[in-house]
Amino acid sequence: MIRPVARFLGGLAAVLVGCALAASTAKAQESDADVAKKLSNPVASLISVPFQGNYDCCFGPLNGGRYTLNIQPVIPFALSDNWNLILRTIVPVIHQNRTSPTNGAADGLGDTTQSFFLSPQMPGGLILAAGPAFLWPTGTSELGTLKWGAGPTVLIAKQTPGGYIYGVLANHIWSFADAGGGNRPNVSSTFVQPFLSWTSPTATTLSINSESTYNWQDGQWSIPINMSVSHLYKFGTQRVSLGAGVKIYAARDAVGAADPAWGLRLIATFVFPK
Repeated sequence: MIRPVARFLGGLAAVLVGCALAASTAKAQESDADVAKKLSNPVASLISVPFQGNYDCCFGPLNGGRYTLNIQPVIPFALSDNWNLILRTIVPVIHQNRTSPTNGAADGLGDTTQSFFLSPQMPGGLILAAGPAFLWPTGTSELGTLKWGAGPTVLIAKQTPGGYIYGVLANHIWSFADAGGGNRPNVSSTFVQPFLSWTSPTATTLSINSESTYNWQDGQWSIPINMSVSHLYKFGTQRVSLGAGVKIYAARDAVGAADPAWGLRLIATFVFPK
């Protein structure tokens, strides 16, 4: 009698332990999914450092190419119990070759774009944020505008309980001073990024967006359509989102095809929850 009871209790204990482990795993997955969802929100209260590698192919008649590594830290600062200041920085490191008949090879930094978003700490389903954006002339003479610039930036987005987030991020930058550029043209550029992403319960994210730019000086659009997939991994205690994607250009300069035809993207985002 004692032996069957012991077996029963042992089996019951094993089932309970198994259920506890399953619940713990589900909770961890849910936590990872929550972090992955925050990564899709440009003004989430989350410290992240993305390293975004881009290859763009087939510029102009010489089919030139460009490699760009964008280093994009996002750092939130709590101003009060109700408001955050989100600092978003983009520092491009570039290698390009034959992107036009007059351009040869060039290596170095591009201009840095830095945005400051004032955003509610608990935005709910609708996310609103706005602030100034600045253009810092960190680019080399071949790769930068050699101009100081500034303008407004704004974000409008909606997050749903089903893991979707969609919206648009935009800015406009005007140059206001030279940085040793001589006769370089002034900057008047509008950036518009509509985006849509979905994050699964297992922390995999599917995204589509367009990082469109309109140059008011020459009246030209650049409209790349980006499609990507990423997954949040854990290496020890460090969370890292790894992803890959492709892009095509929906609009190209008819004279000389200043934009590339297609591109590839790899991204690694290091996450540091507050």
